[in-house]
Amino acid sequence: MNSSFQFNDPSLESQWRAIILFGKNSATYKYAFAKSLLELVEKEKTRISLAELAIPFTHNIVNHLKENDKQGSSSSSTFLNACRSHIKGELTKQQLYGITEKLGFVNVVDAFQNVNGGTIPNLFYEKDYKAGKKDIVITDDLLRLKELYQYQNFNQEVEARWNLVETAWNLNINPNLLEVKYDEDKSLFFLENDFMRRIDITSVRDSLNGYQKGKCFYSFKDISVVKGCTDLCDVDHFLPHLNKEAHAKNGVNINGVWNLVLADSSINREKSAKVPEKRFLDRLHNRNEFYIESKHPLAETIINQTGKTKQERIRFLQKQYQLAYDASIQTWKPSEEYIGNF
Repeated sequence: MNSSFQFNDPSLESQWRAIILFGKNSATYKYAFAKSLLELVEKEKTRISLAELAIPFTHNIVNHLKENDKQGSSSSSTFLNACRSHIKGELTKQQLYGITEKLGFVNVVDAFQNVNGGTIPNLFYEKDYKAGKKDIVITDDLLRLKELYQYQNFNQEVEARWNLVETAWNLNINPNLLEVKYDEDKSLFFLENDFMRRIDITSVRDSLNGYQKGKCFYSFKDISVVKGCTDLCDVDHFLPHLNKEAHAKNGVNINGVWNLVLADSSINREKSAKVPEKRFLDRLHNRNEFYIESKHPLAETIINQTGKTKQERIRFLQKQYQLAYDASIQTWKPSEEYIGNF
């Protein structure tokens, strides 16, 4: 398991997020599998055959293939080629489902619950491949996960992570030139530079939420990324946007991913353009390091914006914090606060 993300936090939500955010990425099958599991569990399924699982799994892969052709690091895949043939009209859905059942789950079923060389403590499913059956049996832990507040955010978090990973594979760009940018009006992350047109990647809320464990950055209250939810969070600048020109004089982009956090809307209104107490700087550093450990364009962006080494990144945050504090003199803390675990 990822030690820093899991430190003092063995919760089911963090185990699920560790799989999605930090598991090995040699293909995007993991994300299609996760979305399919969530879809079938939502229908109260407790035993799922690979034939059943093949339907949502195939749809998820095909939908992403239509947008980004590269869905793995391997140069060739018989299964992905079959999906491409279906997109071209050369295979029917039923034919593709049969191929998916045989080829689509060869590695992902066994690998999904492994993170950094170890299996998660609470398995979400078990294999039952006896007597000619090929079933996935849902455990009580996944059913318990479904009853928790954070479950509502998982599908969007998986989709955001998938979008970030496939963007990295489909863009042939030097990592040193990579900068994911923030569109405040649309609350989107996008890529754009002198060599390429703008490419919208994914929702800012959906991308950030997992790395904050679904909690308000300041109060650690539960937050939601689901549109229309009363607990829909705000995207906040940790160091106030108000001082952007002062930071810009040092070549620093206050709109950078490194400075964006999610906050409960009422807490964010309370904070306004104030500088948080310095103790929150450690939490910002830890959250940014989670990105870097997870290996995708946000990681490269934060490294490029804040420093190549951990010590450089700490010094960067301390310098920017001091600049913001000097312009403000006073600091802020939330009126309501729960114990955090990162």
